[in-house]
Amino acid sequence: MKFISWNVNGLRACMTKGFADYFAASGADVFCLQETKLQAGQIDFAPEGYHAYWNYAQKKGYSGTAVFTREQPLDVTYGLGIPEHDTEGRVITLEFPEFYFVCVYTPNAQAELTRLAYRMSWEDDFRAYLHGLDERKPVIVTGDMNVAHQEIDLKNPKTNRGSAGFTDEEREKFTQLLAAGFTDTFRALHPDALHAYSWWSYRFKARERNTGWRIDYFLVSDRLFPRVADAAIHADVLGSDHCPVSLTLQ
Repeated sequence: MKFISWNVNGLRACMTKGFADYFAASGADVFCLQETKLQAGQIDFAPEGYHAYWNYAQKKGYSGTAVFTREQPLDVTYGLGIPEHDTEGRVITLEFPEFYFVCVYTPNAQAELTRLAYRMSWEDDFRAYLHGLDERKPVIVTGDMNVAHQEIDLKNPKTNRGSAGFTDEEREKFTQLLAAGFTDTFRALHPDALHAYSWWSYRFKARERNTGWRIDYFLVSDRLFPRVADAAIHADVLGSDHCPVSLTLQ
């Protein structure tokens, strides 16, 4: 099975930059999005052969996730079941016979870390949520997780330490998530890969210079990792300030 995740940073804008062609050519069995930034009825995108599930934020033009899957899931749920987290369209969970699939857009700590305290609460609740799923069957979780875990995961770790997405607190929460029984598939397969990034600022020609961050992930339950055939970052795909990431399971 092939899975693709992409923070499109506004699906309507990304559609004008070739998104539909990329989707059609991707061959994905499951394709998920973050930051769709739209409400129901604002876009006509219903790819043939896929079941579509959307989670919209209450705030217009903000956040939002979507999942398109060839196989109809056994069940679909939205959010974490916690009201303070579930108004921003951040999580969609699909249950399949052999695993749960979770698409997430993790809250950003924001400039001057104004949302860091909320982010810490989110991290604990999200980890508990994934742990609960994992007790029932293996989990695949993917999306923009808004953290570069290690210094290898961003171009300028020293000057960015303490910035949103590279605070000690956020990195430690990611470490705790992995310790709870999950594998970062790309880093597990490519432990020494340098300059492998999935997000670049629109400023200072960052993408042209590959001054980026790896903040988009595919994590799997440790016991599912032996089935991972490939995990990749598709930095050549344009249309957003993020690029797609993919996972292939045997």
